[in-house]
Amino acid sequence: MSEAETPPVRTGRTITTNIPARLDRLPWSRWHWSVVIGLGTVWILDGLEVTVVGNIAGRLSESGSGLAISSGQVTGVAAALYVAGACSGALFWGRLTDRFGRRNLFMITLAVYLAATALTSVSWQAWWFFLFRFLTGFGIGGEYAAINSAIDELIPAAYRGRVDLLINGSFWLGAVGGSLLSIVALNTDLLAANVGWRLTFALGAVLALVILLVRRHVPESPRWLLIHGRDREAEEIVSGIERRVEAERGERLPDAEGELEIHQRKSVSFLEIARTVFGRYRRRAVLGFSLFIGQAFLYNAITFGFGAILTKFYDIPSDRTGYYFAVIAAGNFCGPLLLGKLFDTVGRRVMISSTYLLSGLLLFGTAWLFDRGALTAATLTACWCAVLFFASAGASSAYLTVSEIFPMETRAMSIAFFYAIGTAAGGISGPLLFADLTGTGRVRDTVLAFSIGAVLMCAAGLVAVFLAVRAERRSLEDIARPLTAVASRAKAAAGPARGAPGSRGSGSSGPTAPPAASRP
Repeated sequence: MSEAETPPVRTGRTITTNIPARLDRLPWSRWHWSVVIGLGTVWILDGLEVTVVGNIAGRLSESGSGLAISSGQVTGVAAALYVAGACSGALFWGRLTDRFGRRNLFMITLAVYLAATALTSVSWQAWWFFLFRFLTGFGIGGEYAAINSAIDELIPAAYRGRVDLLINGSFWLGAVGGSLLSIVALNTDLLAANVGWRLTFALGAVLALVILLVRRHVPESPRWLLIHGRDREAEEIVSGIERRVEAERGERLPDAEGELEIHQRKSVSFLEIARTVFGRYRRRAVLGFSLFIGQAFLYNAITFGFGAILTKFYDIPSDRTGYYFAVIAAGNFCGPLLLGKLFDTVGRRVMISSTYLLSGLLLFGTAWLFDRGALTAATLTACWCAVLFFASAGASSAYLTVSEIFPMETRAMSIAFFYAIGTAAGGISGPLLFADLTGTGRVRDTVLAFSIGAVLMCAAGLVAVFLAVRAERRSLEDIARPLTAVASRAKAAAGPARGAPGSRGSGSSGPTAPPAASRP
């Protein structure tokens, strides 16, 4: 539908729709893969960014790099600014995502990232590098809110857990690429010291441009369109998806079961969002905080300085640390890849709590061995692979959790808020603290940093034991009923209802009835 043909937005109506049920009953298809590729691949860029900066810290601090900057400033100040940008970007863009749509924002935020990372590559002074590291994070933070919202609202309920984990885990494919890329970029036999690191950032911009072109074909979330008075557009999108799936399978899809009655509204106030998240769903809020703080400290604090640990304690040259980090990154990706299906079958509560607890306990073991001097660079890397195999699945499940346990109207803002608060606690203070601890060159200081990360991961796992929501294979509307819902109805839908396609409107503009409480 062209912009000129787009019908006017009509809010204030009460409609009954089966569109969410139709989306959830879809079998997996090539169309779903196009969504995964168009939206999920951005985490590869995030992984590339974080890993490259950590691995090139030593080279940037050397004379001839073109920047007057220390290794500690790269892994400490620049890392903290990147995370601060991501936190503030998540809050800024998250509110706009709930208000103006998922598609509009995931195009804008990727464009912001593209421009900022390209400008990072031409840094000539430390302040310029710091500024555009912040702005790069600002764009990435918005991606977390817009992308996770869109993915969860487009992927069928039966596959939502494994797909969300796989997409968030793809960060580590970027980390593998960043590690290997840094090996080439830091090789002064191939590239000058002041050129190689610039090309790594320029490559990130090129990849972002490719993703931006692919992303143009991903539609707006039909669920978002429904509650904002654009049900005809939602019907056209869903009908088009159904026709593609039926053509691919060569058979008609079964009828969708379940209808939802909603009172369409243009927007939801920030105060109502706060009351919903911290009032009605306060136990879920505690869960979200715990999961994000635990994983954010572990990853943003410790992995930012992994290259420095190898260099300082094991005398690994800075241009060789990429090999070690590539191995760790591969282990990280294998966690969500191999464990993701279990989040949809065994269940969220068991898998979230166990991945957090196992990673925390293994990290305690690593800290103990490191303190005794029993580890080499290779065995430390092996220990980290074991820790992060479970930790990466747990960390990815944190994003899945906060994107599915709060109502539709608050989804992007909820993701943004918990990401910002949790990441600020672990991701800003963490790199600064960890840079100081590893900078002393004392083993016990590094052991302390490992132990703090392990404690927080174990604490989050214990919270999940009691508070995690059994959301596996359930529709988003069943897990947390939309604020715009006016009744709790579940009836068989024989096809599109009367009136507007896929829905029927009563024309009512009366007040919205209180939403029914969702199951814990």
